[in-house]
Amino acid sequence: MTQIKDSSLQSYLDTLASKNATPGGGSAAALMGAQSAALTSMVCHLTIGKANYADVEADMKTLLIQSEALREELTAMIKADVDIFNALMATYALPKDTDEEKAARSTAIQHVLKDATDVPLACAKACAQAIALSKIAAQKGSTAVISDAGVAVMSGYAGLKSAALNVYINTASLKDKAFAQTKIAELTAILNEAEVSSHEIYELVKTRL
Repeated sequence: MTQIKDSSLQSYLDTLASKNATPGGGSAAALMGAQSAALTSMVCHLTIGKANYADVEADMKTLLIQSEALREELTAMIKADVDIFNALMATYALPKDTDEEKAARSTAIQHVLKDATDVPLACAKACAQAIALSKIAAQKGSTAVISDAGVAVMSGYAGLKSAALNVYINTASLKDKAFAQTKIAELTAILNEAEVSSHEIYELVKTRL
């Protein structure tokens, strides 16, 4: 079966718009983050080698390595979201005719729900990293493509906020409230920082237009 990342854009969008439960919002969040990293890479490529930006060339080369590694990581998360959703649906489909089956099913669901919380939380962290990388692109990138650095930060921010929703919906079903609270606290810290930094980076881009 063709992986989502190997399908055409039209095919992906058609599937996203269909009755199929996957790919869904989690995969879309990862794609937003991957787009953010890709746009930062674009700014790097169009800055490196330009005489007017020779003083930041080493920084942009380093940034390019980081953004490309992050793009690969976030692209893999597109499938990771599908996989964890399918795993969760499989636990809900377990038999529940006897008390023993009900108990086993409940335990399995709770176990997978923890993984289903960690997957979008990892995506949120990666999107936050994409935002951080876009800041360097916004600060040092060529003004010829500075608006692309702005789109990079907004794509990362959209991916982060979107991934957060999947963390919220899965923690709401967890019986292990200590685990849930720990994950929500971790997410809240990421979101709070991103709220400030995303606005600052966006405004920085506007000053360089």
